[in-house]
Amino acid sequence: MTDSKRFEEKRKMLMEFFTDKEYRPMRFRDIVALLQVPKDSKNELKEILDSLVSQGSIVVDDKGRYLVPGDNIKTGIFSGTQRGFGFVTLEGEPEDIFIPESSTNGAMHGDKVAVMLTNEKSGKRREGIIVRIVERGMTEIVGTFEKNKNFGFVVPDNNKFHDIYIPKEHTKGAVTGHKVVVKITDYGDENHSPEGEVVEIIGHINDPGVDIMSVIKAYGLPVEFPKDVLRIVDFIPDEISPEEIKNRRDIRDLPTVTIDGEDAKDLDDAISLTKEGDIYHLGVHIADVSHYVKEGSLLDKEALKRGTSVYLVDRVIPMLPHKLSNGICSLNPGEDRLALSCFMDIDSKGNVINHEIVETVIRSDRRMTYTDVNKIVEEQDEELIEKYKDFVPMFMLMLELSEILKKRRHKRGAINFDFPESKIIVDKNGKPIEIKPYERNKATKIIEEFMLIANETIAEDFFWQEIPFIYRTHENPDEEKIKALAIFINNFGYSLKLGNDDIHPKEIQKLLIKVEDTPEEALISRLTLRSMKQAKYTVANTGHFGLSTKYYCHFTSPIRRYPDLQIHRIIKENLRGKLTESRRSHYEKILNEVANHSSKTERRADEAEREVEKMKKVEYMTEHIGEVFEGVISGITSWGIYVELPNTIEGMVRVSDMDDDFYIYDEERYQMIGEHTKKTYKLGQKVKVEVISADKLLRTIDFAFVEDEE
Repeated sequence: MTDSKRFEEKRKMLMEFFTDKEYRPMRFRDIVALLQVPKDSKNELKEILDSLVSQGSIVVDDKGRYLVPGDNIKTGIFSGTQRGFGFVTLEGEPEDIFIPESSTNGAMHGDKVAVMLTNEKSGKRREGIIVRIVERGMTEIVGTFEKNKNFGFVVPDNNKFHDIYIPKEHTKGAVTGHKVVVKITDYGDENHSPEGEVVEIIGHINDPGVDIMSVIKAYGLPVEFPKDVLRIVDFIPDEISPEEIKNRRDIRDLPTVTIDGEDAKDLDDAISLTKEGDIYHLGVHIADVSHYVKEGSLLDKEALKRGTSVYLVDRVIPMLPHKLSNGICSLNPGEDRLALSCFMDIDSKGNVINHEIVETVIRSDRRMTYTDVNKIVEEQDEELIEKYKDFVPMFMLMLELSEILKKRRHKRGAINFDFPESKIIVDKNGKPIEIKPYERNKATKIIEEFMLIANETIAEDFFWQEIPFIYRTHENPDEEKIKALAIFINNFGYSLKLGNDDIHPKEIQKLLIKVEDTPEEALISRLTLRSMKQAKYTVANTGHFGLSTKYYCHFTSPIRRYPDLQIHRIIKENLRGKLTESRRSHYEKILNEVANHSSKTERRADEAEREVEKMKKVEYMTEHIGEVFEGVISGITSWGIYVELPNTIEGMVRVSDMDDDFYIYDEERYQMIGEHTKKTYKLGQKVKVEVISADKLLRTIDFAFVEDEE
């Protein structure tokens, strides 16, 4: 018998031993004693046990005992923390599993792990131990290099990872302060640190643009387009051929406008609007990107890989090369452009009573900005009214229709989370010079309403045609999270009506209206948002909870979102009568993967955008150390009080720095009370704070309260 066969035979025997109903979890020494393993065979036994563990046939608990995984073994993604413990998130399960520091078994943040539940008692948080790392989540990490005499180490930008040891021969010449990409060669364990080698030097921490490039590298965002993709783009014509125009409905004489932000370059939607009697004729015209980006081409594969454009304060990482996104696909004024148009007849109550989807050729008449349109419809700016007099009636009609559509959405229970977004203005070196809330005015809301109604109309049409499609869905909130929210808001005198443990969006909407302009508004709105699930792309149409609609998709931004481009192809094939059984079957095969991948790339983009925003806010505040600002208390915890400034920047006053008294946290009322002075800090309270520190590495801003001088 060969050695490998003998090894396999012993593995088999051991598995029979473990699966025997009489077996009880044992340590290595107990197994050695029970099986009477000779001294010189102990190493072989250990080798066999290790191989069974690595393939998941058996697991080792935190007491070193071997056991066979049962129903209490689950697979999920590990999220680490600075303090060593972590949580495992399971697909489709609302509650994560707490992992104590002693039970992480060498898992790092982002790893896919097998976890064994050790505590599933009713009413208690689930706990577990990681029994196996199924797949490493990170093979490369971005961080700051620190040089020592004979070695180096890298402090990861993500503080959920430990420092990484770099042997001298693998530093690639990096010096202290360099931002680097590190390939992990050894993930380490409880006895030694992870080890790696520097594979790329991004630049020095103080060099312009290195901070954002570090985030780009950390999230694996593709920046440059491959040369062969750009070569394809070079062959795309800058003008539309007369033959193509003949194949489409020519609406170049129809008055149309684009309305976007001042700095927008990829104009992918245009609007036309007229009214006859009580009926509004709304046209939403979307750039026909699918005409240029053919399915399965290198250009298409690159767009799918990217999934979405990413907007990072001082730059955009586009889904498509600029020649397309800012050129032939952009609905620039006075230029002939191919479009996919959705014409809707809408009654005075906001119901779409008729619609038509058409391949068109358009010529936008005006490139309008949100600022100018708002000045016309809201502020009645005489100069602008005169300048755009031919279009002013259309703008006023747009305002009228958008209000009707908004009222209709509100009536059915759609939820609006109006958190102030940040507008960060940077200089040519990427240094933030101003941060202010992003203004959402009447004009932005007009376009929002028109895009929403077009997306709804398209989704409903294709649902009833029973055509394979990608929907934008938002599941009902998790029952447990909503119950927890209901208990929490009860402290403030609010309630939620739960029917059969389920909740209607209208209830959430009512709550958000009630808390408007109250001290606790920011906190309750945030906690309500956290109790929601993330919207995602799916092939099954399960409805959209937040919008309170049964049908929704993303149709209106094919320049910057892949799902929109994907469904444009399906719509056009259907219009041309080419959606044969084999094409339907093709889409049924590919769409699930497209939807899942698009959801992942969207999350990645969101996280990267948030990270850069956080980083720029900290950088901005480093220039304001010692300055005093007025702000509002936005959150209170046992370790500190969060204060938000009017410019959307949030920092913390640590309890440990509040040395004028000993403060006690009143958990029930979310307030901090001084033991001796009875001084109280409450949610929504206006306060003055001094900026005492801003840590770019940790992305934290610390404040201290400032008393008004009598």
